[in-house]
Amino acid sequence: MKTKFAIRTAMAATLLGCAMSAGSIHAQSKPQVIIGYEDNGADPYMVSMAEHLFERHMNADVEYKLFSSGPAAMSALASNSLSFMCGLGVPPLVTAIAQGLPMTIVYNQERYTNAAGIVVKPESGIHDVAGLQGKKIAIVAGSQASFELATFLAQAHVPYSSVTQINMAPPQMRTSWVTGAIDAAIVWDPVFSALRTAGGKAIKTDGDLPRGASSYNVCIANADWAKAHPDLVRGFVAALDAGYQVTQKDRDKALAEMARQTGVTVPVAQSELAGYELFSGADQTTPKVMGSGAGVKTSATYETLVNTAKVLHSIGRIQSEPASFESNVAPQYSQSLAH
Repeated sequence: MKTKFAIRTAMAATLLGCAMSAGSIHAQSKPQVIIGYEDNGADPYMVSMAEHLFERHMNADVEYKLFSSGPAAMSALASNSLSFMCGLGVPPLVTAIAQGLPMTIVYNQERYTNAAGIVVKPESGIHDVAGLQGKKIAIVAGSQASFELATFLAQAHVPYSSVTQINMAPPQMRTSWVTGAIDAAIVWDPVFSALRTAGGKAIKTDGDLPRGASSYNVCIANADWAKAHPDLVRGFVAALDAGYQVTQKDRDKALAEMARQTGVTVPVAQSELAGYELFSGADQTTPKVMGSGAGVKTSATYETLVNTAKVLHSIGRIQSEPASFESNVAPQYSQSLAH
């Protein structure tokens, strides 16, 4: 005959089992979201990561995946093994679109001003862009840097083919800089700042580019996947905006979190962040970012896609320019954040 204690224990075990089973079902019902990102230095989306804002706003099981560059992430996006990619430059996106991949910008994070550009060694004898002729420059081929270099060279009337480009990931540039294998580099933070700290001189920054043919970090998704999961995309952009808001309202806290995420000091994180023009969720539907309705086609983001395609086509990175980018700029997911 069972004692009352044994009966209570059995009932408790049964209830616990039911609760665990219900919890497992609930956990399984949460969507899986994988967010890719690059190391672009200090950035508000790191606050969104550190404070679990993506998990909260999307109500999803979120996994983060670091990529060395934008081109490396595109195959993962194309196969839907990656839900979102942040910190991506525009050229890899334009290249993917030109290849027929249905990629779309769901959030434009920021415009580079002083956080990227061309840095040269003082002993190289290079004093301006014209001085790059016949020199060796490190570059992540196919990244934002390809567009920037082609634009800066054209402005200085220097033939694109006259500069020897050495393709390498940003971390490799630090080693090549020390060994003397390169005369210059066109790169973004944190390596851009690191090379300047090591004695390099910046002869151009992305702030020299016009807004409609500029250098942006964007968050993208597979357009078909985004249409099928609009609530997740809206939650994703809300989380990015929340990270931006913390950065604006509590800069010290945000910088501390960014420094932890990137493994740098707070002053370095502050310097890196100062090299961006940051965009909020409300900014997304304005002309200086993605616009809204008919205004999308005259927005700075759309014009940058068009101008980037022209440059990439002229230097042979893409075979033809896409006829339209209407399906590749998606401010609608940020509409609820507009003031």
